[in-house]
Amino acid sequence: MAAVRPDEPGTGPGREESLEELFLALEGALLNYALRLVRNPQTAEDLVQEAFLRLQSQEERVREPRGWLYRTVHNLAVNVIRRARTASTPEGAGEPAMVGMDDDLADTRPLPDEQLARWEGIGLVRLGLKTLDERSRRVVEMKFSENLSYREIAGRTGLTEGHVGYLLHHALKNLADELVRAGLLP
Repeated sequence: MAAVRPDEPGTGPGREESLEELFLALEGALLNYALRLVRNPQTAEDLVQEAFLRLQSQEERVREPRGWLYRTVHNLAVNVIRRARTASTPEGAGEPAMVGMDDDLADTRPLPDEQLARWEGIGLVRLGLKTLDERSRRVVEMKFSENLSYREIAGRTGLTEGHVGYLLHHALKNLADELVRAGLLP
């Protein structure tokens, strides 16, 4: 298994994880994730096992195995949930239903790699706000933290509504450019 882990201590560029190392590192977390999705321990174990089997058969094509495993477990869980819901409808009668399945099973929380990207984006926006001049930063805060209209911001700052719009436009453009440079926006 060839997966680079440049962000972990004790590993440098070119350090690769074997399938066994990935299994040891991720099995528990993947089981917990799958269990949150399907709420059935046996099904969760089956999903994780299936994900690792699929990884083993496709390891040459997978560039980021950790994220790939989470996404595969998620997709497999969605398929199981769909089959269980189909089995509970009249046309699916006679098929075994999943033990412990609830009607609202989809875990709407982001996957761990998506959550990390979101946190990174939030951190970059906060840093970007600190680089803005005081007036632009205050206008952005009033607009998005206090949910004020351009007219209300103009009334508090003494600026015209047009100038408020100008400041917001340029401040948001600068923040978006920073996110593009960081690779968080296309």
